[in-house]
Amino acid sequence: MLPRSRWRASLPVVAVAAVLALAAPAPALADPSDQPGGTSGVLDSSALDELQQRAAEVQKGLQQRQAEIADAQRDLVAAQQQVDAAQAVLDQTQGVLAERQAVVAQYAAAAYRDGGTLDPLTVLLNGADPGDVIAAMGYLDAVDKHTAVVVAAAEQQRQAALDDQARAQAALDQAKQRADAVQQQIDDLEAQAAAVTDELDKALGVVDSQLAQLQKQQLEVNQKTAANWQAYLDQLKAAGITPPPASALRAPASSLPAGLVPVAAHSGGAQAGAAQLPAQPSSLLVLPAETVSAVSFAMSQLGLPYAPGTAGPDSWACGSLVQSAFAAAGIQLPGDQAGLFSVTTPVDPADVLPGDLVFLGTPEAGLGHVGIALDPQTMLAADARAGAVVVRKLPSDQVLMIGRPSVAQRAPVAPPGPTGDALKVECGNTVYPPSYDGARAWGGYPNGLIPPSALCEIGVGAHRLRCDAAAAYRAMSAAFAGAFGTPICITDSYRTYDSQVTLYGQKPALAAVPGTSNHGWGLAVDLCGGIDAYGTPQYLWMVANAGRFGWLHPNWADQGNGREEPWHWEYAGT
Repeated sequence: MLPRSRWRASLPVVAVAAVLALAAPAPALADPSDQPGGTSGVLDSSALDELQQRAAEVQKGLQQRQAEIADAQRDLVAAQQQVDAAQAVLDQTQGVLAERQAVVAQYAAAAYRDGGTLDPLTVLLNGADPGDVIAAMGYLDAVDKHTAVVVAAAEQQRQAALDDQARAQAALDQAKQRADAVQQQIDDLEAQAAAVTDELDKALGVVDSQLAQLQKQQLEVNQKTAANWQAYLDQLKAAGITPPPASALRAPASSLPAGLVPVAAHSGGAQAGAAQLPAQPSSLLVLPAETVSAVSFAMSQLGLPYAPGTAGPDSWACGSLVQSAFAAAGIQLPGDQAGLFSVTTPVDPADVLPGDLVFLGTPEAGLGHVGIALDPQTMLAADARAGAVVVRKLPSDQVLMIGRPSVAQRAPVAPPGPTGDALKVECGNTVYPPSYDGARAWGGYPNGLIPPSALCEIGVGAHRLRCDAAAAYRAMSAAFAGAFGTPICITDSYRTYDSQVTLYGQKPALAAVPGTSNHGWGLAVDLCGGIDAYGTPQYLWMVANAGRFGWLHPNWADQGNGREEPWHWEYAGT
């Protein structure tokens, strides 16, 4: 072991940046962006915020009018039903009157056949017996009175039915006027929405162009960083160094493999979990084999989508990436940022080494992210804001803790959580509650205004979804093809704000208000090929299997719930 003065001076804080700088002709360490992967930071402009506010105002107006037009249409239907019912009653009373008038006519005809119309005079002249005359006279009076009562009652009912019909028609006319007025308001709001949409689309085009450029830069950063890491591995090999197991580096002050010396700790003494090979002009950092394997695994995942709740192989959350990287090296860790913080042994932030875990957060939101350190300024993480596994700058003002998985785990401690009314942050992105209006619910993008470059293809035409939903859809479609021989048939996926406005104009009582549809988050699909009918083998397969892939059929679209849409499915995560 070297005297403290010597081994401290040899490599005060060994980092990938320093190590990789020795590797010629490998490129210098890439300079990662503060906005990894071209995140929604490109959307943080006052102009776009103002446009989004205008869209939100139109959206609010459409929501209010949607309820009004639904009420107006219900009233219109009810008024029409009243008119129809009044007409039926009128028809009935007119029929009764006609029947009773026919009875009177039959009586008159019978009297004519019997010798002309009966009246008191003919009865008197033709009568033989005075008693017969009196009886006949009484009979005639009774018949005349009854006929008058019968006809009058029928006419009275008819007049009442006419009055009811007039009132019902007046109500129908009023309902039609109200429906027309509400529809005019809807038309005006749709025109406003269309105007805002045109401006939003132009702004979104600029944003997408910026995003594509940032993604290109991020790809270059990822590639250069991976190349530099490989150069470091090549250096170890050239130096004849086989990374020792973590157990061999846990007590560097007393025992290290031959030829290696400790790495100085910032506060004095030696750092556990690392060593160095003395060399000129700089010593070579030697990390445990488990750490080398974990970082190499993480490097191989660069560029894959971030997706909450996933654990590879097509997409990752920040905790699951760390867990899987170290599990491949034989170190078992929790799969979430809170669990990792709880058991990982902390080290002085000034002593950060490649492969250490970086826990980010703020005093208000508490723990909000975890990644793998590459040097004091850089980390690799499945980043929610970037929407991918990226190399990004390590924000020193947000570092809550540096932990070293290659040393023994500590007794579990509670991670810092949100304080007051602060919202939870997961993998670098704020987690909004279900009741939140969703204006910036995913990666900072508004509903229906997600840049195409931020979405992922599902492998069918131009259909795109949020990247985690796209990965799950592809897996589900492959399983479906295994059962039916063909992939899932799809008609609709991500729906832009513009297309939501168009659809709402066509079906205001059925379509979601623009800016609120799950299609606008890239989290909903409309399917076909048998799935679009209840009870088919294809639909029943979806009911039985879609949940395994994070997809569900919402209750409101179930059969018998009023708004039946067997074709509509939504991604809820796994």
